[in-house]
Amino acid sequence: MIAIKNGRIVLEDSILEGKVLLIEGDRIWGFSDEVPEAERVIDAHGRYVTPGFIDIHSDKIEQFILPRPTAKFDFELALKECERELLHLGITTIYHSLSLYKDEMLVFRHFKMLYGFHLRLEIDNIGAYGIAKEMIEKKMIDEISFMDHSPGQGQYRNLDLYYKVLEKYQNREIKEEEFAELLEKQNHKDVLSFGQMKELCELAHANGIAVASHDDDTKEKLQINEKIGVDISEFPINIETAKEARQLGFYTVVGAPNILLGGSHSGNMSAAEAIKAGCADVLCSDYYPPAILHGVFKMHEKAGIDLPQMIQKATLNPAKAVGLAEDYGSIAPGKKADLLIIDILDGYPVITHVLVDGRTTSRVEYRR
Repeated sequence: MIAIKNGRIVLEDSILEGKVLLIEGDRIWGFSDEVPEAERVIDAHGRYVTPGFIDIHSDKIEQFILPRPTAKFDFELALKECERELLHLGITTIYHSLSLYKDEMLVFRHFKMLYGFHLRLEIDNIGAYGIAKEMIEKKMIDEISFMDHSPGQGQYRNLDLYYKVLEKYQNREIKEEEFAELLEKQNHKDVLSFGQMKELCELAHANGIAVASHDDDTKEKLQINEKIGVDISEFPINIETAKEARQLGFYTVVGAPNILLGGSHSGNMSAAEAIKAGCADVLCSDYYPPAILHGVFKMHEKAGIDLPQMIQKATLNPAKAVGLAEDYGSIAPGKKADLLIIDILDGYPVITHVLVDGRTTSRVEYRR
Protein backbone atom coordinates (compact mmCIF):
# COMPACT_ATOMS: atom_id res chain seq x y z
CA MET A 1 0.00 0.00 0.00
CA ILE A 2 1.10 3.58 -0.75
CA ALA A 3 0.00 6.50 1.44
CA ILE A 4 -0.05 10.19 0.49
CA LYS A 5 -0.14 12.42 3.57
CA ASN A 6 -0.41 16.17 4.15
CA GLY A 7 -2.15 16.76 0.82
CA ARG A 8 -5.01 19.04 -0.13
CA ILE A 9 -7.00 16.40 -1.98
CA VAL A 10 -9.13 17.84 -4.79
CA LEU A 11 -12.37 15.88 -5.01
CA GLU A 12 -15.17 16.39 -7.52
CA ASP A 13 -16.79 19.27 -5.62
CA SER A 14 -14.55 20.02 -2.64
CA ILE A 15 -11.01 19.99 -1.27
CA LEU A 16 -10.33 17.42 1.44
CA GLU A 17 -7.68 18.25 4.05
CA GLY A 18 -6.38 16.35 7.05
CA LYS A 19 -6.82 12.92 5.44
CA VAL A 20 -4.35 10.35 4.15
CA LEU A 21 -4.97 9.08 0.61
CA LEU A 22 -4.36 5.33 0.31
CA ILE A 23 -3.45 3.42 -2.85
CA GLU A 24 -3.57 -0.34 -3.20
CA GLY A 25 -2.04 -1.71 -6.39
CA ASP A 26 -3.18 0.43 -9.31
CA ARG A 27 -6.36 1.67 -7.57
CA ILE A 28 -7.36 4.22 -4.97
CA TRP A 29 -8.23 2.34 -1.80
CA GLY A 30 -9.72 5.23 0.15
CA PHE A 31 -8.93 7.71 2.93
CA SER A 32 -7.81 7.42 6.54
CA ASP A 33 -7.18 9.69 9.50
CA GLU A 34 -3.77 8.23 10.27
CA VAL A 35 -0.83 7.02 8.22
CA PRO A 36 -0.98 3.21 8.23
CA GLU A 37 1.88 0.80 7.75
CA ALA A 38 2.67 1.22 4.09
CA GLU A 39 5.20 0.18 1.50
CA ARG A 40 5.81 3.86 0.80
CA VAL A 41 4.66 7.17 2.26
CA ILE A 42 4.63 10.31 0.09
CA ASP A 43 4.56 13.64 1.92
CA ALA A 44 2.63 16.18 -0.18
CA HIS A 45 3.76 19.05 2.09
CA GLY A 46 0.41 20.84 1.86
CA ARG A 47 0.29 20.73 -1.94
CA TYR A 48 -2.74 19.90 -4.04
CA VAL A 49 -3.41 16.26 -4.92
CA THR A 50 -5.51 15.96 -8.08
CA PRO A 51 -6.46 13.36 -10.68
CA GLY A 52 -4.15 13.13 -13.68
CA PHE A 53 -5.14 15.28 -16.65
CA ILE A 54 -7.09 13.61 -19.47
CA ASP A 55 -6.34 15.32 -22.77
CA ILE A 56 -8.75 14.28 -25.54
CA HIS A 57 -7.45 16.62 -28.25
CA SER A 58 -3.72 17.08 -28.66
CA ASP A 59 -1.62 17.73 -31.76
CA LYS A 60 1.65 17.33 -29.87
CA ILE A 61 2.60 13.98 -31.42
CA GLU A 62 2.86 15.65 -34.83
CA GLN A 63 5.75 17.77 -33.53
CA PHE A 64 7.64 14.64 -32.49
CA ILE A 65 7.00 12.71 -35.70
CA LEU A 66 7.54 15.58 -38.14
CA PRO A 67 9.33 18.47 -36.40
CA ARG A 68 10.33 19.81 -39.82
CA PRO A 69 8.78 19.16 -43.26
CA THR A 70 11.75 17.01 -44.33
CA ALA A 71 12.51 15.36 -40.97
CA LYS A 72 10.26 12.38 -40.21
CA PHE A 73 11.03 10.27 -37.13
CA ASP A 74 10.08 6.73 -36.17
CA PHE A 75 6.50 6.63 -34.86
CA GLU A 76 7.13 4.50 -31.78
CA LEU A 77 10.21 6.55 -30.86
CA ALA A 78 8.07 9.69 -31.17
CA LEU A 79 5.43 8.17 -28.87
CA LYS A 80 7.98 7.30 -26.20
CA GLU A 81 9.60 10.74 -26.24
CA CYS A 82 6.26 12.52 -26.37
CA GLU A 83 5.10 10.44 -23.40
CA ARG A 84 8.11 11.51 -21.37
CA GLU A 85 7.27 15.18 -21.88
CA LEU A 86 3.52 14.81 -21.34
CA LEU A 87 3.93 12.99 -18.03
CA HIS A 88 5.99 15.88 -16.63
CA LEU A 89 3.09 18.15 -17.58
CA GLY A 90 0.55 16.07 -15.65
CA ILE A 91 -1.13 14.44 -18.66
CA THR A 92 -1.67 10.81 -17.68
CA THR A 93 -4.24 10.00 -20.39
CA ILE A 94 -3.76 11.31 -23.91
CA TYR A 95 -5.85 11.09 -27.07
CA HIS A 96 -3.35 11.89 -29.80
CA SER A 97 -4.92 13.61 -32.78
CA LEU A 98 -3.78 11.97 -36.00
CA SER A 99 -4.75 12.76 -39.57
CA LEU A 100 -5.83 9.87 -41.76
CA TYR A 101 -3.52 9.30 -44.71
CA LYS A 102 -4.74 7.60 -47.87
CA ASP A 103 -1.72 5.36 -48.38
CA GLU A 104 -0.80 4.01 -44.97
CA MET A 105 -2.31 2.41 -41.90
CA LEU A 106 -0.76 2.90 -38.49
CA VAL A 107 -0.23 0.26 -35.84
CA PHE A 108 -0.26 1.50 -32.26
CA ARG A 109 1.24 0.22 -29.01
CA HIS A 110 0.67 1.40 -25.47
CA PHE A 111 3.47 2.44 -23.13
CA LYS A 112 3.44 3.82 -19.56
CA MET A 113 0.45 6.13 -19.78
CA LEU A 114 -3.05 5.49 -21.10
CA TYR A 115 -3.16 6.24 -24.80
CA GLY A 116 -6.09 6.85 -27.06
CA PHE A 117 -6.09 7.84 -30.71
CA HIS A 118 -8.32 10.53 -32.10
CA LEU A 119 -8.91 10.21 -35.84
CA ARG A 120 -9.48 13.56 -37.50
CA LEU A 121 -11.46 13.05 -40.69
CA GLU A 122 -11.75 16.02 -43.00
CA ILE A 123 -15.17 15.68 -44.62
CA ASP A 124 -13.86 16.35 -48.14
CA ASN A 125 -11.54 13.32 -47.85
CA ILE A 126 -14.16 11.06 -49.43
CA GLY A 127 -11.60 8.43 -50.35
CA ALA A 128 -10.82 7.92 -46.66
CA TYR A 129 -14.36 6.84 -45.79
CA GLY A 130 -13.62 3.13 -46.19
CA ILE A 131 -10.35 3.41 -44.26
CA ALA A 132 -12.07 5.21 -41.39
CA LYS A 133 -14.75 2.52 -41.33
CA GLU A 134 -12.13 -0.22 -41.19
CA MET A 135 -10.21 1.53 -38.40
CA ILE A 136 -13.41 1.80 -36.35
CA GLU A 137 -14.29 -1.85 -36.90
CA LYS A 138 -10.79 -2.94 -35.87
CA LYS A 139 -10.93 -0.58 -32.85
CA MET A 140 -7.70 1.09 -33.90
CA ILE A 141 -9.04 4.43 -32.68
CA ASP A 142 -10.81 5.73 -29.57
CA GLU A 143 -12.41 8.88 -30.97
CA ILE A 144 -13.31 10.20 -34.40
CA SER A 145 -14.08 13.79 -35.34
CA PHE A 146 -15.59 15.29 -38.48
CA MET A 147 -13.65 18.34 -39.55
CA ASP A 148 -14.30 21.00 -42.17
CA HIS A 149 -11.65 23.65 -42.63
CA SER A 150 -13.29 25.14 -45.72
CA PRO A 151 -13.01 28.94 -45.88
CA GLY A 152 -16.09 31.02 -45.19
CA GLN A 153 -17.38 28.92 -42.29
CA GLY A 154 -16.22 27.26 -39.09
CA GLN A 155 -12.75 28.30 -37.95
CA TYR A 156 -12.20 30.35 -41.09
CA ARG A 157 -15.44 32.31 -41.34
CA ASN A 158 -13.25 35.40 -41.69
CA LEU A 159 -11.74 35.18 -45.20
CA ASP A 160 -9.10 37.82 -44.44
CA LEU A 161 -7.86 35.64 -41.59
CA TYR A 162 -7.89 32.57 -43.86
CA TYR A 163 -5.80 34.48 -46.42
CA LYS A 164 -3.19 35.39 -43.78
CA VAL A 165 -3.08 31.83 -42.44
CA LEU A 166 -2.49 30.44 -45.95
CA GLU A 167 0.42 32.78 -46.50
CA LYS A 168 1.98 31.83 -43.16
CA TYR A 169 1.59 28.10 -43.78
CA GLN A 170 3.00 28.33 -47.30
CA ASN A 171 5.59 30.94 -46.34
CA ARG A 172 4.97 32.95 -49.50
CA GLU A 173 2.80 35.70 -50.92
CA ILE A 174 -0.47 34.48 -52.42
CA LYS A 175 -1.84 36.62 -55.25
CA GLU A 176 -5.49 37.70 -55.20
CA GLU A 177 -6.42 35.77 -58.35
CA GLU A 178 -4.83 32.59 -56.92
CA PHE A 179 -6.81 33.06 -53.70
CA ALA A 180 -10.05 33.59 -55.63
CA GLU A 181 -9.41 30.41 -57.63
CA LEU A 182 -8.79 28.47 -54.42
CA LEU A 183 -12.05 29.75 -52.89
CA GLU A 184 -13.98 28.74 -56.00
CA LYS A 185 -12.53 25.26 -55.84
CA GLN A 186 -13.32 24.95 -52.14
CA ASN A 187 -16.92 26.06 -52.67
CA HIS A 188 -17.56 23.28 -55.19
CA LYS A 189 -15.75 20.35 -53.63
CA ASP A 190 -17.48 17.08 -52.80
CA VAL A 191 -17.86 16.05 -49.15
CA LEU A 192 -19.02 13.03 -47.19
CA SER A 193 -22.79 12.65 -47.28
CA PHE A 194 -25.12 12.85 -44.29
CA GLY A 195 -25.70 9.11 -44.66
CA GLN A 196 -21.99 8.29 -44.65
CA MET A 197 -21.30 10.35 -41.55
CA LYS A 198 -24.32 8.89 -39.77
CA GLU A 199 -23.14 5.38 -40.62
CA LEU A 200 -19.67 6.12 -39.22
CA CYS A 201 -21.25 7.54 -36.04
CA GLU A 202 -23.43 4.48 -35.52
CA LEU A 203 -20.50 2.16 -36.15
CA ALA A 204 -18.32 4.14 -33.75
CA HIS A 205 -20.92 3.99 -30.98
CA ALA A 206 -21.37 0.26 -31.53
CA ASN A 207 -17.63 -0.08 -30.86
CA GLY A 208 -17.53 2.23 -27.83
CA ILE A 209 -15.89 5.09 -29.73
CA ALA A 210 -16.78 8.74 -29.10
CA VAL A 211 -17.68 11.04 -32.01
CA ALA A 212 -16.91 14.76 -32.23
CA SER A 213 -17.60 17.65 -34.56
CA HIS A 214 -15.11 20.45 -35.03
CA ASP A 215 -15.48 24.24 -35.17
CA ASP A 216 -19.28 24.35 -35.00
CA ASP A 217 -20.51 27.84 -35.84
CA THR A 218 -24.29 27.69 -36.25
CA LYS A 219 -27.36 26.24 -34.57
CA GLU A 220 -28.26 24.52 -37.85
CA LYS A 221 -24.92 22.71 -38.00
CA LEU A 222 -25.40 21.50 -34.42
CA GLN A 223 -28.87 20.20 -35.25
CA ILE A 224 -27.43 18.18 -38.14
CA ASN A 225 -24.73 16.81 -35.84
CA GLU A 226 -27.40 15.80 -33.34
CA LYS A 227 -29.22 13.82 -36.04
CA ILE A 228 -25.99 12.16 -37.12
CA GLY A 229 -25.21 11.14 -33.53
CA VAL A 230 -22.26 13.35 -32.54
CA ASP A 231 -21.32 13.39 -28.81
CA ILE A 232 -18.80 16.24 -28.55
CA SER A 233 -18.57 19.77 -29.95
CA GLU A 234 -14.91 20.77 -30.24
CA PHE A 235 -14.01 24.46 -30.28
CA PRO A 236 -17.41 26.05 -30.99
CA ILE A 237 -16.75 29.32 -32.76
CA ASN A 238 -18.89 31.61 -30.61
CA ILE A 239 -20.66 31.71 -27.24
CA GLU A 240 -24.12 31.32 -28.77
CA THR A 241 -23.12 28.09 -30.51
CA ALA A 242 -21.39 26.78 -27.36
CA LYS A 243 -24.54 27.41 -25.31
CA GLU A 244 -26.71 25.71 -27.92
CA ALA A 245 -24.32 22.74 -28.04
CA ARG A 246 -24.69 22.22 -24.29
CA GLN A 247 -28.47 22.52 -24.50
CA LEU A 248 -28.47 19.79 -27.14
CA GLY A 249 -26.43 17.54 -24.83
CA PHE A 250 -23.00 17.81 -26.45
CA TYR A 251 -19.85 18.00 -24.35
CA THR A 252 -18.17 21.26 -25.34
CA VAL A 253 -14.38 21.40 -25.69
CA VAL A 254 -12.20 24.51 -25.50
CA GLY A 255 -8.45 24.89 -25.82
CA ALA A 256 -6.34 25.76 -22.79
CA PRO A 257 -3.85 27.81 -24.90
CA ASN A 258 -6.75 30.16 -25.66
CA ILE A 259 -6.88 31.01 -21.93
CA LEU A 260 -3.16 31.80 -21.71
CA LEU A 261 -3.21 33.90 -24.89
CA GLY A 262 -6.22 35.91 -23.70
CA GLY A 263 -8.33 34.72 -26.62
CA SER A 264 -8.41 32.60 -29.75
CA HIS A 265 -5.35 32.79 -32.00
CA SER A 266 -7.77 32.68 -34.97
CA GLY A 267 -10.10 35.40 -33.68
CA ASN A 268 -12.92 33.14 -32.50
CA MET A 269 -14.48 32.44 -29.09
CA SER A 270 -12.62 33.20 -25.87
CA ALA A 271 -12.28 30.00 -23.82
CA ALA A 272 -12.20 32.05 -20.61
CA GLU A 273 -15.47 33.78 -21.49
CA ALA A 274 -17.05 30.43 -22.36
CA ILE A 275 -16.01 29.02 -18.98
CA LYS A 276 -17.40 32.06 -17.19
CA ALA A 277 -20.64 31.69 -19.17
CA GLY A 278 -20.92 28.04 -18.12
CA CYS A 279 -20.77 26.60 -21.64
CA ALA A 280 -17.32 24.95 -21.68
CA ASP A 281 -17.10 21.43 -20.27
CA VAL A 282 -13.68 20.16 -21.32
CA LEU A 283 -10.25 21.76 -21.39
CA CYS A 284 -7.74 20.26 -23.83
CA SER A 285 -4.15 21.10 -24.69
CA ASP A 286 -4.81 21.43 -28.44
CA TYR A 287 -1.29 22.35 -29.62
CA TYR A 288 0.40 23.36 -26.31
CA PRO A 289 0.35 20.72 -23.53
CA PRO A 290 1.65 22.98 -20.70
CA ALA A 291 -1.50 25.07 -21.09
CA ILE A 292 -3.80 22.66 -19.23
CA LEU A 293 -2.06 23.09 -15.87
CA HIS A 294 -1.63 26.83 -16.27
CA GLY A 295 -5.10 27.36 -17.74
CA VAL A 296 -6.75 25.60 -14.79
CA PHE A 297 -4.96 27.70 -12.18
CA LYS A 298 -5.23 30.96 -14.12
CA MET A 299 -9.02 30.60 -14.28
CA HIS A 300 -9.09 29.76 -10.58
CA GLU A 301 -6.80 32.58 -9.44
CA LYS A 302 -7.64 35.35 -11.92
CA ALA A 303 -11.29 34.61 -12.72
CA GLY A 304 -12.34 33.16 -9.37
CA ILE A 305 -13.61 29.87 -10.77
CA ASP A 306 -13.82 27.16 -8.10
CA LEU A 307 -10.67 24.97 -8.28
CA PRO A 308 -12.49 21.59 -8.16
CA GLN A 309 -14.71 22.82 -11.00
CA MET A 310 -11.69 23.79 -13.11
CA ILE A 311 -9.90 20.52 -12.32
CA GLN A 312 -13.01 18.65 -13.51
CA LYS A 313 -12.69 20.28 -16.93
CA ALA A 314 -9.29 18.61 -17.34
CA THR A 315 -10.15 15.30 -15.66
CA LEU A 316 -13.67 14.00 -14.99
CA ASN A 317 -15.48 15.84 -17.79
CA PRO A 318 -13.19 14.60 -20.60
CA ALA A 319 -13.38 11.12 -19.03
CA LYS A 320 -17.18 11.29 -19.27
CA ALA A 321 -17.05 12.61 -22.83
CA VAL A 322 -15.09 9.60 -24.11
CA GLY A 323 -16.50 6.93 -21.81
CA LEU A 324 -13.63 6.56 -19.32
CA ALA A 325 -15.32 7.93 -16.20
CA GLU A 326 -15.90 4.54 -14.57
CA ASP A 327 -12.15 4.19 -13.98
CA TYR A 328 -10.63 7.63 -14.51
CA GLY A 329 -11.10 11.32 -13.87
CA SER A 330 -11.65 11.72 -10.12
CA ILE A 331 -10.20 10.73 -6.77
CA ALA A 332 -12.59 8.12 -5.41
CA PRO A 333 -12.26 4.60 -3.99
CA GLY A 334 -11.94 1.98 -6.71
CA LYS A 335 -10.74 4.33 -9.43
CA LYS A 336 -7.35 4.19 -11.10
CA ALA A 337 -4.57 5.82 -9.10
CA ASP A 338 -3.52 8.31 -11.79
CA LEU A 339 -2.61 11.27 -9.61
CA LEU A 340 -0.73 14.57 -9.53
CA ILE A 341 0.80 16.54 -6.68
CA ILE A 342 0.83 20.24 -7.56
CA ASP A 343 2.67 23.05 -5.79
CA ILE A 344 2.58 26.81 -6.36
CA LEU A 345 6.05 28.27 -6.93
CA ASP A 346 6.69 31.96 -7.67
CA GLY A 347 2.99 32.32 -8.45
CA TYR A 348 2.96 29.48 -10.99
CA PRO A 349 1.65 25.93 -10.58
CA VAL A 350 4.32 23.23 -10.81
CA ILE A 351 3.93 19.46 -10.70
CA THR A 352 6.19 17.63 -8.27
CA HIS A 353 4.76 14.08 -8.53
CA VAL A 354 2.95 12.14 -11.24
CA LEU A 355 1.55 8.69 -10.46
CA VAL A 356 0.17 6.36 -13.11
CA ASP A 357 -1.52 3.14 -11.96
CA GLY A 358 -0.24 3.93 -8.46
CA ARG A 359 3.40 4.11 -9.55
CA THR A 360 5.50 7.27 -9.58
CA THR A 361 6.41 8.06 -13.19
CA SER A 362 7.67 11.60 -12.69
CA ARG A 363 9.26 13.24 -9.65
CA VAL A 364 10.68 16.75 -9.54
CA GLU A 365 11.63 18.82 -6.50
CA TYR A 366 12.05 22.51 -7.25
CA ARG A 367 14.70 24.60 -5.52
CA ARG A 368 13.29 27.58 -3.65
